[in-house]
Amino acid sequence: MGINWFPGHMVKARREIKENLKLVDIVVMLLDARAPISCRNKELEKLIGTKKSIIVLNKADLASEADTKRHLEKLRSEGFLAAAMDSSSGKGLREVVPLISTAFAPILEELKKRGRRPRPARVMIVGVPNVGKSSFLNSVAGKKVAVTGARPGVTRGKQWVRIRDDIELMDTPGLMWPKIESEEQGLKLALLDIVGEKAYQEYDVGLYLIQILKEKAPHILQDKLKLKNLNGSQEELLEVIARNKGHLIKGGEVDLEKTCRVLLQDFRKGKLGRLSLE
Repeated sequence: MGINWFPGHMVKARREIKENLKLVDIVVMLLDARAPISCRNKELEKLIGTKKSIIVLNKADLASEADTKRHLEKLRSEGFLAAAMDSSSGKGLREVVPLISTAFAPILEELKKRGRRPRPARVMIVGVPNVGKSSFLNSVAGKKVAVTGARPGVTRGKQWVRIRDDIELMDTPGLMWPKIESEEQGLKLALLDIVGEKAYQEYDVGLYLIQILKEKAPHILQDKLKLKNLNGSQEELLEVIARNKGHLIKGGEVDLEKTCRVLLQDFRKGKLGRLSLE
């Protein structure tokens, strides 16, 4: 099963980002803390080029703290300014804003040398769909200034927001790349609700989630999903979960589609607990 999702408006979004890059000093790239490797858009990074970049691992409240720390150390070793944040609660904001000031300091110094008046740092927010860009912008601004939504690709056009005297933020539409590299990467992006729901079957992604839980967090299967025996196949475990939840249809058969839908929703909302996919 291959998963790919590159709707027509992505071409326009890529063009807009490329054109607007010349208007900004710094790019803040948001990645989902649960799978930051799979969320990195290499095509977008090529567009950004040598422009100063900050990476924020968003939704850190849903990810394993140990894994997030490991990813941050790796990014910093690559030369990125990096921090973790939960845009919904604002936790981590105190680490993010100083990074913008740090990145802008040399630019501001250059402006002064040229005899130019100081101005706010102009910052573009980028990332894949549904990674929380608008929520991040709202959190940094301290008020609701951007439209948010649970559907991938809800942001349209660019928005400039002056959040304080020294920072202006530009929100952009979520941007995917034309071809997802592997089946596993596609499953991770589907599980994180980054690709549109028409690009995958919930049943396949539900089975993948059970596989991840068996490998990384068997206690969730036992404690949250009430499984006593984890030795069966993903399909067998899914059927037991469906029966445990009472997801039955006419004739007493299990409703696997409903079970997969509920499992995905619970994972995405953090109801299963903190879990990193990478």
